[in-house]
Amino acid sequence: MTLSITLIGGPTALIEIDGFRLLTDPTFDAPGAYQLPHVRLEKLSGPALSAEAIGKVDAVLLSHDQHADNLDHSGKDFLTQAKRVLTTLAGAKRLGHHAEGLAPWATTELTGSDGRSLTITATPARHGPAGIEPLSGDVIGFVLTSKKPDSRPVYISGDTVWYDGVAEVARRFRAGVVLPFAGAAQTRGPFHLTMDTNDTIETARAFPDAVIVPLHSDGWAHFRQSGADLRASFDTLGFGARLRLLEPGVATVIEAPHAQTSS
Repeated sequence: MTLSITLIGGPTALIEIDGFRLLTDPTFDAPGAYQLPHVRLEKLSGPALSAEAIGKVDAVLLSHDQHADNLDHSGKDFLTQAKRVLTTLAGAKRLGHHAEGLAPWATTELTGSDGRSLTITATPARHGPAGIEPLSGDVIGFVLTSKKPDSRPVYISGDTVWYDGVAEVARRFRAGVVLPFAGAAQTRGPFHLTMDTNDTIETARAFPDAVIVPLHSDGWAHFRQSGADLRASFDTLGFGARLRLLEPGVATVIEAPHAQTSS
C-alpha cells in the first residue's frame, strides 16, 4: 500500500492511497467568523493549498456537513467537482446532488479504470460527551481498506471523542495508520467535542502499533490543544516515535506497519 497525506488545514487533508485521491472535510475559506445556531466559530488561518491546487479527487470523505469548521462555503463549492461525496445519511439528504449517505459500518467501493479498488467503511463517531447528539448531530468516520497484500487499513476518526464506538473500530480493524481529529474542540460548555490528548492516547493504545497522524488541531479559535501538546504527551509516555505531525501543504509519505507485523 502506498500512502501519502497532505495537510491542507484543520480537518482537511488530501489522502493519496493506491492511486486514489481522497479529501477529508473540505475547508478552503480565508480566515473569518461563522455564526451557527448555537455557537460562533472563528477561523484563524487559511488553507495551505487552494482548492484549485488540489484539483480533482475521487471522493470526498465528509464526516458531517452541519459545522463550518468541517465544511465551509468554499468546501461546499468543492463538493461539486468530486466524483463522489460520502457522508452521513442526514448530511446526504441536506446536501442532495451526488452526496451518498452511509450509516456506521456500511461499506462502499471505489474502483479505478485499471481494476484497482478500495473499500470504504463508515464508522461510528460521537461529537462530544454522551447526550450531545441532539445538539451536535450525526457524524461518521471512515476506514480505508486496500486490496493489496500485507496492507493494513487506514482509520479517519472524524469529529469524535474516545468512546466505545471508537473502541469497536479498533476491535474490528487492525489499522496501521490512524488519523484522529484532535485539538480538544470546546464551544458549548466545559467539555470537549473532539479528541484531547488523553483521548488520542487511548486511541493510540487501542491501535497498538499504528502510526498516529492527527488532524483538526490547528487553525480555529475553539481548539484548546495543539500538535505540540500531543508531541509532549506522546514523548512523555514513551511512544513519541509513533506520532507524525504533518507540515501543512507538504505531501508526506506514511510508512505503515505490514499486516503480518505482530503487535
